[in-house]
Amino acid sequence: MHRRRRTALVLTAAIAAAAPLLTACGNEAHPGAAAVVGGQRITVAQLENRVDEVRRAQRAAVPDETQYRQVLASTSSLTRDTLHNMVLDRVLHRAAQDAGVTVSRREVQQMRSGLEQQAGSAKALQTAWLQKYGIAPERLDDNLRLQLEAQKLAARLGTDPSQPAFWKALSQASKELHVDLNPRYGAWDVQKSSRVDARTPWVREVTATGAQQQPA
Repeated sequence: MHRRRRTALVLTAAIAAAAPLLTACGNEAHPGAAAVVGGQRITVAQLENRVDEVRRAQRAAVPDETQYRQVLASTSSLTRDTLHNMVLDRVLHRAAQDAGVTVSRREVQQMRSGLEQQAGSAKALQTAWLQKYGIAPERLDDNLRLQLEAQKLAARLGTDPSQPAFWKALSQASKELHVDLNPRYGAWDVQKSSRVDARTPWVREVTATGAQQQPA
């Protein structure tokens, strides 16, 4: 494996540990909300729309009924995982803002172009993101922006996502945003991995891939 790829994977593997630092005490104070982050609701309808985007893309990519049912079975936690990622996105974005980190559209496009070259085509990249990370094609640029924010935040702090300083920034952002998760979807807990059954593979691995686009 290329040295830079190995380094990138090590750099971002620890992002999976983000969840323990994101705290909330979900309640029913916000009917119709899947979560409330920074006083802004992530509605159940918004969550369902995100899930539908992924399902439509999966269906288009896997027309065979038997294979599609296998896909459904392997992504049975998609709704909760999607909400987990939607909340984490906002926390990461707030932490980046607090640190004065910005990402330009040009940077996103540069990262995307590099990844498309690695994947072989734009379509291949979209398919890979969908299959590996549950990211619908229309959300790809948003996801890449977050990868860049994570990279830049770690660099601004003079650390990397495996170190406490990075997670301290996310923890502070989480506190500022007063994350409140609907109990229907679980709860964020300091001592556990946020939603215990939630995973964030796109953060754990994708930021690593994106780091390859940065100069050595």
